[in-house]
This record gives sequence, structure tokens and C-alpha cells, in this order.
Amino acid sequence: MQHQAKKRFGQNFLHDANVIERILRSINPQPGDRFVEIGPGLGALTAPLLKRAGELQVVEIDRDVIPHLIEACGHSEQLHILQADALTVDYAAFADGRRLRLVGNLPYNISTPILFHLLKFAGAIADMHFMLQKEVVDRMAALPGEEAYGRLSVSLAARAEVAHLFDVGPGAFRPAPKVDSAIVRLVPRPPAFEVRDWARFDRVVTAAFSQRRKTLSNGLKGILTAAQIAEVGIDPGIRAERLGAEQFANLANLLAASG
Repeated sequence: MQHQAKKRFGQNFLHDANVIERILRSINPQPGDRFVEIGPGLGALTAPLLKRAGELQVVEIDRDVIPHLIEACGHSEQLHILQADALTVDYAAFADGRRLRLVGNLPYNISTPILFHLLKFAGAIADMHFMLQKEVVDRMAALPGEEAYGRLSVSLAARAEVAHLFDVGPGAFRPAPKVDSAIVRLVPRPPAFEVRDWARFDRVVTAAFSQRRKTLSNGLKGILTAAQIAEVGIDPGIRAERLGAEQFANLANLLAASG
């Protein structure tokens, strides 16, 4: 029986063979790589990835797709399935002495929370290749001053290298989503600047972008004064979209130093 996509899980199943092959070329799986696929669905990417990597861990929330997934992978004993919500998984437990390579067609409705959850395990991750809504990928990879630049851009820039690889049209999926998609690569790495307190860093970034049209001093009112912002060489009258991740770190470090 054909599986019906479930809206509550944000399911859009990839089926385009050319897109799948292009994703595989971008990932370049090698035997012995420690892969974890998030949201394998019906196994369109899972089966060829398993064949090239030799072994594969997958995290799937929908128990109803698991029989289809097992069938697509030829009942391979090298396919290891964890039926769980990807937002609750301890990914470090998969590492097995090797850094993880994460892959997935992530549910677009929870893509940002998943990204931040995964970055908690950055030390155990070599790289990540995800299919996401193109608009989200544009925000992830945006640079200061660009229209898509915002909280997500800054938060990721401090934690990883982000590369927008290529776009994917709705026709590559069943059912077809109403938006364009894109493949993005993230390579976790420490920032080239000091971040004394990540919680304060995220607090400053979130506050600064909470109302995009406000000046920095207005956005950070109650957190830092205009004089404090100027103390680290930043004009308190500019908008947050003009600051890079290092400048936000300087503001957060000032906040940390002031207690």
C-alpha cells in the first residue's frame, strides 16, 4: 500500500533521481563514514546513501514509513533505525569514536529548532547536508546588509561555515510543496573570535533583530546602553542588519563582563 504523506510531520517525499544523484555528489559519501540521516521517509536518498557508505543510522518519527524504508533498503542489516522525534535525540550517542556526517530532508515547519538542537552536538559533527525551504537557506547563508540577513544568519555564522549548494523545485517531491527548496552544507567550527557566554550572545542577537526597523540602541534597550554599545566601537544608531557576528560577540562579551 502506498504511504500517504502526513501534514503533521511536514512530509514531502523526494523522488527525482537527478536531484538525488546531485545530492549524493555533494555529500560524497565514503565507506566508513559515520552517517546519520534525519527523516529518511520512504528511503529515496537512504538506499543509495547506504549502498555507498556501507552502514547508516536513521532517525524517523513516523513509524508507518518504517516498513517502506526497510523494503527500499533491501532489508539490509546495516540500516539502523531509531524511531524518535529528531528534536529529542542525543546525536553524540551515534558518534562511536567517529565524527558524524548528518543528512536529511528536514521538515520545513521545524527546521530552525532542529538546526539549533544539532549545533549543541557540534563537537561530534563533521558536516551536515540538508534539504530545507529555500527561504530558510537564504537566511542561513546571508551576509550583513543583505535582505535575508537576520538572527539565523548571525547565529550560524558564529558556529559553522554555511554554503548554499543548489536549489530544488517543487516537482522533485510528492506531494509537491508550495515553496522552492535548497540544499545547504554546514561545517561546524569554533568562531575566529571570542564568545565568552553563548547564552548572552544569543540573547543579544535575538533582541537586536526582534524589531528589524529599530536602531541597535532601541533594540537592545534594557540590555545595553547606547554608551556601552559605542564603547566597543559600534554606532548605536545603526540597525542590527549591518553588524557581523564578531561585532555581536563584542556586545555580548561586554554584557558578560558587566555581570
